[in-house]
Amino acid sequence: IRRQGGVNMKMFLISDNIDTTTGLRLAGVEGVVVKGREETLGALEKAMADNDIGIVLITELLADLIPDVISDIKLNRSRPLIVEIPDRHGTRRPPDYIIKRVNDAVGIKLE
Repeated sequence: IRRQGGVNMKMFLISDNIDTTTGLRLAGVEGVVVKGREETLGALEKAMADNDIGIVLITELLADLIPDVISDIKLNRSRPLIVEIPDRHGTRRPPDYIIKRVNDAVGIKLE
C-alpha cells in the first residue's frame, strides 16, 4: 500500500491461531497471536501506534471480543483500516450477516 508521498504502508495481523499467522507471514504480512480481550486490545493499540501500519487484519473471533473498539476506530479514525477476516476454519458469520448489518444501519429491510 502506498501512502501519499510514495511511502509504503504495511499490513499487520492480529490472530487467534498460529495457522492463520503462518499463512499470512508467507505472504509477507507480520502479525501476532493473542488470546483474550486484553491481549487483543494491547496488540491493536501497539499496531495503531506504528505509523507504518495502514491496515490491521483481525480474525473474526478476536474482533467479536472488542466490537465497540473496532466500531470506534472505523467511525472516528482514518488510519488504520480494520479488516475482519475468517480464520482457517472459515467464517463464523451467518450467511445473511452483511444484509443484517445494512438493515440495522439503514433502518430498512433489504432482501
